[in-house]
Amino acid sequence: MCNLAFPFHFRFIFRFISALLFYSISQPSLSAEPLFTIHGSNTIGARLAPELVKAFLVSKGAIDVEITRRGINESRIEAKMGDLQDMVSVDIAAHGSGTGFKGLKTGAADIAAASRPAKLKEVNALADFANLTDKRSEHIIGIDGLAIIIHSQNPIQQLSVKQLGQVFSGEIYDWSQLGGRRGEINLYSRDDQSGTWDSFKRMVLGKEYSLKAGSKRFESNDDLSDEVSRDINGIGFVGLPSVRQAKLISISDGFGKALTPNTLSIATEDYALSRRLYFYIDDEPVNPHVKEFIAFVEGISGQSTVAENGFIAQYVEAVEPLAYQGLPIDFKEMTPSGKRLTVNFRFKEGSAQLDNRALRDVERLTQFMAKHSDKKLILIGFGDQKKSPQRAQLLSKLRAMAVRRELVRQGVYPKHSYGYGGQLPVASNERDAGRYKNRRVEVWLAQDSD
Repeated sequence: MCNLAFPFHFRFIFRFISALLFYSISQPSLSAEPLFTIHGSNTIGARLAPELVKAFLVSKGAIDVEITRRGINESRIEAKMGDLQDMVSVDIAAHGSGTGFKGLKTGAADIAAASRPAKLKEVNALADFANLTDKRSEHIIGIDGLAIIIHSQNPIQQLSVKQLGQVFSGEIYDWSQLGGRRGEINLYSRDDQSGTWDSFKRMVLGKEYSLKAGSKRFESNDDLSDEVSRDINGIGFVGLPSVRQAKLISISDGFGKALTPNTLSIATEDYALSRRLYFYIDDEPVNPHVKEFIAFVEGISGQSTVAENGFIAQYVEAVEPLAYQGLPIDFKEMTPSGKRLTVNFRFKEGSAQLDNRALRDVERLTQFMAKHSDKKLILIGFGDQKKSPQRAQLLSKLRAMAVRRELVRQGVYPKHSYGYGGQLPVASNERDAGRYKNRRVEVWLAQDSD
């Protein structure tokens, strides 16, 4: 009994002591302690997190906000706040997603920035601190496309995910094997602490490939990109805002169309190498600035800052759809307006349960429809391939109905819900990451409100 009760008591005592410490230092005129600290992803921490903090402080009335680089991939944001013009600050250390979870565990960080979801071992390691899978702890702040970059004079325009795996494992070693000019391929990769590396390993290498020994490794996206832009035989991967002077190429997966990362392909996560960006916090943070900051980031002003820094904000917009190959006639009839919304709902294997992002997207859809009351929604479910096409079709229909059910609870009544089973895949069904992308519910606008 004591062993079972200990984690609860420990957590209570920890929070009580943290509260005493916080309230003793929270007045900036009495202490130089930061309002909060962010550790983790370089993709987020290099530029996006400092800009989000800056915008947050400005929204609170701060003046003279300055971002100062304090070391390799570390920064401090300082500003004057309040009637007495007290100095306030926020510290950011961007050494890789894994370091964010370590920071949460040790208490060195209030917020973990991650360019991938928390791993099971991290969820378990922090179980006494917070439930990282709970929507109070896990916050998706934007969507990024993992950019595959080469030298600007390299003639290659597109590659498949399979070819990328073969290239980065060394199975394909010369550009002439890909239809390019002759020359040995030089590989540039993020380091082992990086969420960008974890995403690439999961989405590209999978269980089939391993990174070729001798590949050049980098802690910084920008440094990697700059090296590739100077090497005509180089290829690497970075977060989308770090393409810089390098050349961005299109990526295909399985029978899916080769896509260049853009607003629609990333927002819907149809782009083969799209990924979510996260902030993780204590589900009951003692520091009130943390919840206030998270609320700002997820709001309109915060998402505008996400977009201004090259990532894809979580807005709901009506846009021209991606070009599917071989569309069935009835699909065209079901989507007469030709407008698709920049939101997709995706599901785990055999499940019709909405995840944390999906639940927030329901709220965003509700807000969108409140401004477009003359429109109706059409929900179209798709799935990965099953031995039984009938089962795939049934699951896709159930997922569309699950989204409909949540929308109805918010007072939004879609016009139709359909299930297309394993038709129109956007990714390969040979890999877990591809099957996950194919298990989706797309949201389209009806032509009228009839």
